[in-house]
Amino acid sequence: MARPSQYPEQFRKDAVDLVRSSDRPLRQIARDLGVNHETLRGWVRAAEKQPGRRAAPTDLSVAERDELRKLRARVRELELEKDILRKAAQYFAKE
Repeated sequence: MARPSQYPEQFRKDAVDLVRSSDRPLRQIARDLGVNHETLRGWVRAAEKQPGRRAAPTDLSVAERDELRKLRARVRELELEKDILRKAAQYFAKE
């Protein structure tokens, strides 16, 4: 008998959506979310077997793919800036 999941259903759905829409490796996404990569892989496989699942990102138009690529690049840039500011704040907090 399977034990109940410690993760809420909405968290699992959001994690699967993130895997499907991201160009990052599944292992990295799992690490960022604090979930075992095999657990996340299982959620993705289970979601693929469900009827009425969302369309894959490959079903996007050329303009949508281009916009998605630009937005992902912008997100990476903003995350890098946030990390730099966080590290600077930690550094100055020590002094």
